[in-house]
Amino acid sequence: MTLLISAWTIGLILSLLALGVYISYRVFAFPDITADGSITFGAAVAAAMLTRGMNPFAASGAAFLAGTLAGACTGVLHTRFRINQLLSGILVMTALYSINLHVMGQSNLPLLSARTLTTYAERIGRRLSGGDTAVLLGWPVSARELGSLLLIAAVVLLVAIAAYLFFRTNLGSAMRASGDNAQMIRALGVSVENMIILGLAISNGLIAFAGALLAQYQGFADVQMGIGMVVWGLASVIIGRALVGSDSLGSALTGTIMGSVLFRLIIAVALRWGLNPNDLKLVTAIFVFGALVLPMALGVRTSRPRPSGRPRPDGLIAR
Repeated sequence: MTLLISAWTIGLILSLLALGVYISYRVFAFPDITADGSITFGAAVAAAMLTRGMNPFAASGAAFLAGTLAGACTGVLHTRFRINQLLSGILVMTALYSINLHVMGQSNLPLLSARTLTTYAERIGRRLSGGDTAVLLGWPVSARELGSLLLIAAVVLLVAIAAYLFFRTNLGSAMRASGDNAQMIRALGVSVENMIILGLAISNGLIAFAGALLAQYQGFADVQMGIGMVVWGLASVIIGRALVGSDSLGSALTGTIMGSVLFRLIIAVALRWGLNPNDLKLVTAIFVFGALVLPMALGVRTSRPRPSGRPRPDGLIAR
């Protein structure tokens, strides 16, 4: 049960990463590689502030702002300097590696003695369970795991509601329209370039915020923790789209969160059944490849017209 609760918690944390990838990938069709660097950037900023005695909520907020700065840099490189989308993200991601090392002062920064959001979560769990251990569905669960799950679930719910309300405002609608039809939105007097910069800033802000929460839950920040995270976000978005089967705003946000949690549960089960942790990134990449290619292959196969004049299975000649 502890493994299951932990998988749920990490899946919910990384759903914030998935929401950020959803904004860049689905709203703007922008393949933003900055995510691999910004999630570590958020973890590094939060960890550095926490080790200096800062409030965990303030440190998490600072991580969000740091992520928005990284995303805005990617947007500026693309819109103002006309650098390719992919290359813009690679440049910022590469620069963030050195920046993260400077922020943390070392490659790995432990948070075992620092006061984090997990500290508050453990207090919540103890109040609910009346001790260090709670019973959930007949299984013993530590108060820390229970409290962390409830706290992270509440944070993700608030972020999802805020994102839904934001994208229904005039500014949010303009951002979505910029991704759907740039020429039309330009005709209405909206700067598509500014919308892209703002969208990437919000996207990477959410990703960095996820990094801050992940570092506090795991108890450390590591300079390598962001490798392959953009693939995780893409997998969550793809799974979520398959689960809800709709492109409406509410369904898309809900599906993205569900996809992240489900994907984490699949990985947890695979590890439980003996998957070598060294193969985790490889399996993730293969899974995303299959999720991208299989629907297209099935669609082509079912919609392919039968060549004219070739015998059909019933023996007649196709006209």
